[in-house]
Amino acid sequence: MSLTFSKTNIEGLLIVDKKSFGDSRGSFTVDFNYEQFLAQGVDFSVRQIQHSSSKYGTIRGLHYQRAQFAQAKYVWVSAGSVLDVAVDLRPGSSTFGQHIGIILTENNAKALYIPRGFAHGFAVLSLDGATFSYICDNSYSPANEGGLIYNDHTLGIDWQLDLNIIEVSDKDKAWPTLKEIKINNPFE
Repeated sequence: MSLTFSKTNIEGLLIVDKKSFGDSRGSFTVDFNYEQFLAQGVDFSVRQIQHSSSKYGTIRGLHYQRAQFAQAKYVWVSAGSVLDVAVDLRPGSSTFGQHIGIILTENNAKALYIPRGFAHGFAVLSLDGATFSYICDNSYSPANEGGLIYNDHTLGIDWQLDLNIIEVSDKDKAWPTLKEIKINNPFE
């Protein structure tokens, strides 16, 4: 098997270990295999693939798509190192408002599967920046984008960066808090 799946303390959120095969010529890694996801009970149909490049100290997120545009994501780093974070926003979930953070690097061959109903973001930890890869099961809709403020004190996310050097977009600085989202949940 080229992919190994581990459950987290949040239902549906999976850590995926990818196996690399190498020899004197270089290496080969299987990033995604539909049948192996299906064997885990995840019917993940790819609708969009994207990559972002970000410099050290960048925080992107926490983002989600609303209603019929909600997205499940499968993410990994192809260059550099990031702290990847997913926050459970599913109505009625026993882990609503909880999050996990995992270090994804080009060398540790880890990935994260994030079901629909989560906010997602990452912080770039590598000095040379990072390239982040996403596979999504639904297309992006700008009109249905939502977010959760990255520094909400109730979440208590440790982004593992000096807060004096972080770069966050104006849009990401303006997202609501978890308390505000709980009142008007985008997934209900």
